[in-house]
Amino acid sequence: MSAAFPPATREQWRELAREVLRRSGTDTDSPEQVLASTTYDGITIASLHDNTDLPETSGLPGLPPYASGGRELGGPWEVRQRHEVADPEAVIADLENGVGSLWVAVAPEELPLVLDGVRLDWISITLDAGTRTEAAADALLSLAARRGVPATALRGCLGSDPLSRPGSVAPGLAETAALARRCAEELPGVRAVVADATPYHEAGGSDAEELGCSIATGLAYLRTLTAHGLGLREAFGQLEFRYAATADQFATLAKLRAARVLWARIAEVCGAPTGQFQHAVTSAAMMTRRDPWTNMLRTTLACFAAGVGGADAVTVRPFDDALGLPDGFSRRIARNTSALLVEEGQVARVTDPAAGSWYVERLTADLAEKAWQWFQEIEEAGGMAEALASGLVRRRIAQTRESRSRDIARRKTPIVGVSQFPDLSEAPPALAHAPLPPEGALPRVRHAQEFEDLRDRAEALPVRPKVFLAAVGPAGEHAARVSFAAGLFQAGGVETVTSSPAADPEAIAKEFAVSGAAVACVCSSDTLYAEHASAVARALRAAGAVRVWLAGRGRYDGVDANLYAGCDVLEVLRTTLADVEVDE
Repeated sequence: MSAAFPPATREQWRELAREVLRRSGTDTDSPEQVLASTTYDGITIASLHDNTDLPETSGLPGLPPYASGGRELGGPWEVRQRHEVADPEAVIADLENGVGSLWVAVAPEELPLVLDGVRLDWISITLDAGTRTEAAADALLSLAARRGVPATALRGCLGSDPLSRPGSVAPGLAETAALARRCAEELPGVRAVVADATPYHEAGGSDAEELGCSIATGLAYLRTLTAHGLGLREAFGQLEFRYAATADQFATLAKLRAARVLWARIAEVCGAPTGQFQHAVTSAAMMTRRDPWTNMLRTTLACFAAGVGGADAVTVRPFDDALGLPDGFSRRIARNTSALLVEEGQVARVTDPAAGSWYVERLTADLAEKAWQWFQEIEEAGGMAEALASGLVRRRIAQTRESRSRDIARRKTPIVGVSQFPDLSEAPPALAHAPLPPEGALPRVRHAQEFEDLRDRAEALPVRPKVFLAAVGPAGEHAARVSFAAGLFQAGGVETVTSSPAADPEAIAKEFAVSGAAVACVCSSDTLYAEHASAVARALRAAGAVRVWLAGRGRYDGVDANLYAGCDVLEVLRTTLADVEVDE
C-alpha cells in the first residue's frame, strides 16, 4: 500500500512547515528551530525525527546495555501497592484483587498486624522503615519463623537506603552492609538495598538529575558492600532502584530506559555485567488536591509509561494521595489501573514497544548523556554522601525547581483542574490526614501547591472574592478574552461576573457597582480597545474598582496592569486577593 505514495523528504516538510508558520506570523528559514523545545536538562526535543537520530544500538531485551529492559519477555510488571497504616483488611483486599507485592511503611512492631493473614511465601514484600530498617527486617524474619515460612522462600527488599535520610550516613552504611551480607547468605530472594531517586524528583529535580543521583547512590552502596566483604556480583544483586513515573509518558519511559543503560555502564566498568531491577512509583509531585479525580488520568499515563518503559515493579498512588490516607475506593482504582493495562490493554505482552522509535531512542541517549555528566560532577565532589552534605545536590535541584515553578506560574506547564479548567463548585472529599513524612535534607513539593494555597486563601474569606469582567462590544469581539480571564481568576478561587455586552462606559460601570466585585478586568479586541479601553477603565475606577486589569498587552489610561498568555498568573492572583482583602 505504501508504494502508492511518493516518498516524502525533509525539505518538503520544511516548506510546508514554513508556510504554516508564515500564516501565524512567524517567518523563518528554520522551522526545526522554531518548533523545537528544550527540557529542564537542556535537551532539545526536535519537531521531526528520522533515522539519523538513532544511537548505535539499544541492545536486545535482557542483554547489555539493557535499554530494552530485562523483564521477562511477555511478562507483566509486579503490581506493588503501598500501605502506610496497619490495616490488614486493606492489605487482604489488595492481594485478593490483583496486587502481588506489598510496599509496607509501618513501624516494625506493626508488621505482624499489617501482614495478618498474608501468606509470606506467596508475595513480594518491600519494607520502608527509614532509620528503623534493621528492626523492621528482624520483625519480618521473626514473623516468618513463627509461621514456619523458610527464609529462602521470602521475596522482596528490606529497603535500606541511608543516603536518603538526613544526618550522618556512616552508621547507616555499616548497617546496610550487614543487612546485605545477611540477605546474600540467608535470603536469596530478598534484596537489602534500594537506591531511591524519588526524593530528588519530589524536590523538583529534572529527569537527568534524578538519574544521576540514583546512579551515584547505587555506586556508593556498591563501594560500601564490597568494602564489607561482598563479592561484586553479590553486591549488584543486593540493589534495586526506585524512580518516579509522571504523566509525561515519553519522558518516563525514556528515563527508565536510560537508567538501565547508565547502570549497565557501571556494571561493565566493574566487570560484572548485570541489569537493573526497577521499581517505578507514580509521581507524588504531579498529584493535586483540587479536582483530585484528574489524578486518575495522570496515574494511568504514568503507569502505562512505567510498564512500557520496562519497570519490574510499579506502584500507582491512589488518586486522593495528596488529600490524606486513601479509602477503599481509591485503593481499588489504583490497583485496577495496572490490572486494566495488563489484562485489557495487553500492554505487557510486548517488551519495549518503543524500541526503534527515532524520538524515544534519541531521548533515551540524550538523557543518559546528561545524567552521566551530572553523575560525574557528583563523583568529582567526592561521591553522593559528600554531594548531599556540601549542598551541591540541593543547589542544583533548587535551580531546576525555580525554572519549573516559573513555567507553572505562567501556565506554560498547565495543571488541569487547578491552573487550567478549575471547577469552583467542587467539594473535595474529606479524608483522614496522612502521617507527615520525616523531615529530610531536601524539600518535598507538589506542582499544584501554590495555586491550591491561593484557592484555599480565597475560600477562607467570608465571601468568595469576585472579579468583574467588562465585556466591551459584541460577543465576537470579547468572548475569547472573557473566557481567558475567567479561567485565569478562577484558578485562584476567584469568581468572575461578566457584564452585558456593551461599549458605553457608564452602562458598564453601573453593572460593576452592583456586582459586588472590587476588581475589574476589561475584555475585548485590540480594535475596540483603541476606541473604548481608556474610557471604560476610567469609568470602572470612578465606580469604585480598586484595580483595573486588561486582557491583552496594550497600555491604556486607567488600566493598572495586563493579563496575557505567558503572564505570571500566580502574581496576578496574589495581587487580586490582596486587593480584595484590603477592600473588605
